Amino acid sequence: MSAPAASLLHMAKTATGYRCAECGWRTLKWVGRCGECQAWGTVEEEGAKGVNVVRAGATTAPAVPIGQVKAEIATARTTGVAELDRVLGGGVVPGAVMLLAGEPGIGKSTLLLEAAASIAERATVLYVTGEESAAQVRLRADRIGALRDNLYLAAETELSALVTHVEKVQPRFLVVDSVQTIGSAQGTGVPGGVTQVREVAANLVRLAKERNMATVLVGHVTKEGSIAGPRTLEHLVDVVLSFEGDRHSRLRLVRAVKNRYGPTDEVGCFDLHERGIEGITDPTGLFVSRRSTPVPGTCVTVTVEGTRPLPAEVQALVARTEAQQPRRTTSGLDSYRVQMVLAVLERRLNAKLGGCDVFTATVGGLKIIDPAVDLSVMLAVASAAGDKPLPTGLVALGEVGLAGELRPVKDVRRRLTEAARLGFTRALVPAGSLEEGGSKRPGQRSLVPVGPVAYAPGFEVVQADNVWDALTHVT
Repeated sequence: MSAPAASLLHMAKTATGYRCAECGWRTLKWVGRCGECQAWGTVEEEGAKGVNVVRAGATTAPAVPIGQVKAEIATARTTGVAELDRVLGGGVVPGAVMLLAGEPGIGKSTLLLEAAASIAERATVLYVTGEESAAQVRLRADRIGALRDNLYLAAETELSALVTHVEKVQPRFLVVDSVQTIGSAQGTGVPGGVTQVREVAANLVRLAKERNMATVLVGHVTKEGSIAGPRTLEHLVDVVLSFEGDRHSRLRLVRAVKNRYGPTDEVGCFDLHERGIEGITDPTGLFVSRRSTPVPGTCVTVTVEGTRPLPAEVQALVARTEAQQPRRTTSGLDSYRVQMVLAVLERRLNAKLGGCDVFTATVGGLKIIDPAVDLSVMLAVASAAGDKPLPTGLVALGEVGLAGELRPVKDVRRRLTEAARLGFTRALVPAGSLEEGGSKRPGQRSLVPVGPVAYAPGFEVVQADNVWDALTHVT
């Protein structure tokens, strides 16, 4: 071996670096704070284990023309759970690694056991539990009717034992519940720690890719609602799913935060009950209150989650207070957008909210980040402040600008069609929302068809140019 080559090899063996356990940032000198994510105490010595040396003569798969690559290998296979398939973009892709995160006890294990039982009807499935005993999982499977011959169960907390089960069972679908409970002898720290979670996840991803085996990792969340463990965990996997819901409610929502094989704006709706979890194909009535008489401080909007329009009710309560700093509390809404709408109300419409507590919330636990909810928030707060209910059968959608203008939002016709299907008779939208070129005059009324249902009545649409016009048309 030549002297330069020997020198390089010696450097590769002895080089010591430091790496952030949260984001993977590297540095040659130890520092107390990561230079990338600014986290304290996360920079660790990498040592010889962390140095990747390319071995001479290593065999890899030869490069081939892209036209010769078999695309059908990456075709999604249905899980048998329609709402889960909707979020995933058609189903699970062989070799894909998915991370399902949610609060403890929200129903993650029940959903995955349902999906595993459905997949086991046509392929071998291995369910590895690290949080519960095998008997506990068996009892849940009995309760929800998830017993299948091709569904294998193992209770393990050691990575090497998990790999041994995979080699013996040869599954096409693997569930690890949860990744924080699995430990590896190759990593430092305790199971659930940053180093252990990264080591375990990296090995499971490698195993899934080598065996073309679809894998689901269950993850915990922190008190702030973010995924526990190092941020690199989200970068390692192909799909990140968020499982949401209120423990005191049966409604559960699954969202795709990251998806390399499908959309990231779809939402799946589920009903969690004592017999298991069931998909809700038409959740349109879950987020709207049913009452015989109108109540001040309520307004209905239509948000779009992926391809699904969802009517949702926004509620507001305005109460006088003697406190020097009035409260601004939100639930299910973007607090920053709500504060912006309140500022527009005070500045453009002279609303007196400075000495009032303002509470805003959605019905049914739905979280809305769609800007189209701005107009309904404004109308609900104005209705609550004036103690005057809005007209019956009204839906409002539109983005509110700081100058008080109303901006059109996407998929207006789809939203209006869904509102008309549910029996609403009047809609307030920004000017130009119904025309491709936006030629209709502000405030002009029009009747638009409500869809293919011939017996449905006409649906009145009022277009407003700004928040003052909008408030004028509903009072």
